[in-house]
Parts: sequence; C-alpha cells; structure tokens
Amino acid sequence: MQLILESLFNGIAIGSVLLIAALGLAIVFGLMGVINLAHGELMMLGAYSTYVTQLIFKLPAFKAFYNSYVIVALGVAFLVSAVVGIVLERLIIRRLYGNPLETLLATWGVSLILQQFVRSVPLAVGSGLVMTLLIGLTLPLIIPQKIIDQRGKRLINLGSWAISVLIGITSANSLATSISKLGRASARNVDVTAPAWMRGGIEMWGITFPVTRLVIIVITIIAVLAVTWFLNRSVWGMRIRAVTQNRPMSDCLGISTETVDILTFGIGSGLAGIAGVAVSLLGSVGPNVGSNYIVGCFMVVVLGGVGNLLGTIIASFSIGIMTDLIGAGRLLTIWPDMPSPLASTVDFFATTSMARVLVFALIVVFLQFRPAGLFPQKGRMVEG
Repeated sequence: MQLILESLFNGIAIGSVLLIAALGLAIVFGLMGVINLAHGELMMLGAYSTYVTQLIFKLPAFKAFYNSYVIVALGVAFLVSAVVGIVLERLIIRRLYGNPLETLLATWGVSLILQQFVRSVPLAVGSGLVMTLLIGLTLPLIIPQKIIDQRGKRLINLGSWAISVLIGITSANSLATSISKLGRASARNVDVTAPAWMRGGIEMWGITFPVTRLVIIVITIIAVLAVTWFLNRSVWGMRIRAVTQNRPMSDCLGISTETVDILTFGIGSGLAGIAGVAVSLLGSVGPNVGSNYIVGCFMVVVLGGVGNLLGTIIASFSIGIMTDLIGAGRLLTIWPDMPSPLASTVDFFATTSMARVLVFALIVVFLQFRPAGLFPQKGRMVEG
C-alpha cells in the first residue's frame, strides 16, 4: 500500500509539471489551432526569469524578503512570457492563421532564435529588452483616452516607446552593475535555489513528500482553477470560446477577434512562464530546458482531446503515473507475478527516458483507435 501511495504521489507530481506546462499549449493549440513549437522556449524564459528574480532578491535591499521571491517570480515569469508571446503573435502568427505548416516552421525557427538569444546575450541586456517590450506594450493601454485624443495616438505610441527604451537601458545597466552574477546565459546551466520554507519534506504514512513538489502541485491546482474560471465565467473567456467555435459570426456580433487573439496568446504564453518557474525548482535551467517538455506537452493535449481542459488534466496525470510506475521499476514490485516476456519488456524500459518512449508509444497506439483523444472537441476550430 505504501508503495502504491508513493507511486501515485510521484506520478501526480510528474503529471503536475506536465499539466502546468500543457495548460498554455491547450489554450493556444487547442482553442486557436496554432502549432506553437516555441512554447518550450517560453517556458525557458519563465525559468530564466525565476533565476533573475532570485538574484535580485539576494541584493542587500531585498535580502530580507528572499523567502518570498518565488511568489514574485510567478508574476514576473507570467508577464515576461506573455509579452514575448504577444510579440510573437502580432509579428508572425497573425499572418499565418489557417496555414498550420507555415506556422509550425515559423515557430520552430523562433524557438531556435530564442535558444541562441539566451546563449549569446547577457542576462542583464535581455532583462532590459524584456522591460522595454513590457512597458512599451502596456503604457499606451493605461494612458487615459482623453489624453490620447488630445495628443494623437501616433505621438503617444512614440513617446511610450521612447520612455520604455530609456527605462530598459537604465534597468539593464542597473542590473549589470548591481548583480555581479548576472553575466552571460551560456549553454552551461544555472541553478535556482529554493527558499528555506520549500526545502525538506513532510512525513506522512511512512512516505516523505518533498515540499517543492507539493508547492508545484498547489501552483498547478490554482492555475487550473483560474483558467477554468476565466474561460467559463469571465466575459473575455466566453468571447474566446465564441471565436473558437465560429470566428466570422463572432466578428459580425462585434467581438474584437484581434483582441481575442492577443489575449489568448498572452494567457497561453504566460502559463508557459509559470511552468518555467516550476521547472526551475526541479533542476538546472539552460537554453534547452523547454525542449525537454514540448513533445510531452503536445502528447498531453492530443491525448486529452484538443481544447478540452478536463482531458488535459486526466492525460497529464495518466502519463505521470505511467512514467513513474515504469521508469522507477515499481510496476515489477507491485506485480511480482508478471509473465516473463512482459516482465522483461518492463525491465528494459525501467529508466526515466526509456519509460517516456514506452508511454509515448502506447499513446500513439491508443490514438490509432481514438484519434480525437479522450474527449473530442465539439464545435468548429478557428478558421483563418
């Protein structure tokens, strides 16, 4: 019984990481029909945002609040990834709606560019660039409409970007001079240290539950509840679902489909940033950290049913539990009388990497009989 409980917890922990990583992809790919291969790199940006936030909180001025840096990092990672996702949508994706192959190739190229960007550009400069984008995109939105009407939209936008560039350069110089550790993000991984309250474990039923994984599970639950509420209860959530089911009719009814596209990519990309926070707490952060999850995320979305959050949840936990049972060799312990040919096969795949291969192979076989996944989508996908 103890072994089963331990396997369930480890499987749920693995599934939580997959789920929080796949949530944003379920919105972008599931609701908008866009194959975003740069989703893993948005996770990577969230992980690096956590690292930068940690370094800032090590400064003397913020050291007293170091134990709360993870909470701040969640917001920072969401904003950073959301801004990059919005820029990606406005500059590239918007021109490729209805062309899945071109979208796939374009986002794959963006993923390579982002990987090389963090290898080549110092973190301080990258942080200043993101700060510039964040302020430049949000400042025109918070300026009162009366001032915009008086001064002119083009002048306001020009002034906003001038201010954002100035703030970005100032923040980059400040980070470079104040934090000596903010050097260059190379292929060598960097480590995020969990605060004191997230270290250790909780003993219960003879099992040690790591606090870090418990926190990730809690973050995942909050993210799922927030996304569910937003899509089903909020005004813009209902507009997103309306555009997903019938884009031309939604446009005729006065729904700004352009705003819906931006909002959808912003939320989906921001969720990828939150997933990056979770990933950074489990291991080292490097330029390729997102590539380790992108295939798993797509498998979760496809297995659960494109655009179905309940299916995404079930698929994530199923894959997590199966990966732990096979990869850790617990299946042989739980079922000692397993037939010899099957036992040899399970023993061959009794490593984490090989277990993923077997799980994905089983998913491919399952999709041959149920190609629409566990919960097929109802309604029409977005049209270009």
